[in-house]
Amino acid sequence: MIAHPNGNNSIAVSDFLLNCLVRSPSWQLFFSLPLSLLFLLAMGANSILLITIQMEASLHEPMYYLLSILSLLDIVLCLTVIPKVLVIFWFDLKSISFYACFLQMYIMNCFLAMESCTFMVMAYDRYVAICHPLRYPSIITDQFVAKAAIFILARNIISTVPIPILSSRLHYCGRNVIENCICANMSVSRLSCDDVTINRLYQFAGGWTLLGSDLILIFLSYSLILRAVLRLKAEGAMAKALSTCGSHFILILFFSTILLVFVLTHVVKKKVSPDVPVLLNVLHHVIPAALNPIVYGVRTQEIKQGIQRLLNRRW
Repeated sequence: MIAHPNGNNSIAVSDFLLNCLVRSPSWQLFFSLPLSLLFLLAMGANSILLITIQMEASLHEPMYYLLSILSLLDIVLCLTVIPKVLVIFWFDLKSISFYACFLQMYIMNCFLAMESCTFMVMAYDRYVAICHPLRYPSIITDQFVAKAAIFILARNIISTVPIPILSSRLHYCGRNVIENCICANMSVSRLSCDDVTINRLYQFAGGWTLLGSDLILIFLSYSLILRAVLRLKAEGAMAKALSTCGSHFILILFFSTILLVFVLTHVVKKKVSPDVPVLLNVLHHVIPAALNPIVYGVRTQEIKQGIQRLLNRRW
């Protein structure tokens, strides 16, 4: 937070300014409407899913516990990012304190990695359910979910801690305008008067190691599922399995694709507007969160019935 002792600028940075959509500031109000609707959808759908799973005893099973974990992660990610972005769009309140910025940075990196890891565990759950249905009750148990939750927490909490620590230890010598709507690691580190090579390398290596390994295991699980499904001979079994797993896989692919597009736009940033990666970064925190409960939850017959029973009780 203090200025570099060898620098010419002696101004210490105590807060940052988030400068959204630099090239198209007039679009902020326009984007705020769909963004607020997506935020309300994400919060409402995930809350309904959590309440339904909590209230319905028939849904107290490992698969639905994993859905609950995913919904909790989505809610935290949305609350960490979207309200601040909307406040900037609506009221032009761009300031964020030094420590709040690095806290947001940590939560974003940690919970996105947790979400990726949860997708991987859920893919394994579907693999066991379809490829080893007779062994499913003995493999996917409450104890399995508890161990998976501990693994998700431990792996990602520990591996993402260095990201905000490395950035917060840099010297910021006066420049405090972040060309982003959120406190993304490299957007903040770029303001430092120190060498940020280590930050770049850790972000790149850590990101591809965590998300890349999850994605490989997810693809492997669904490849084995597809192979098993194509061998099914029971009438309607193939269609049901493909419908369930296909929608799951498309959502995971969307989660990974939008992240990949975001990375690529940073790589070729001279050829695209700087607002494009900024907007993609924001949308990546809300679109999957809005779609997850719909694809994973509402398309599941047991959850639909649980929501209907819950509504009937209330009314």
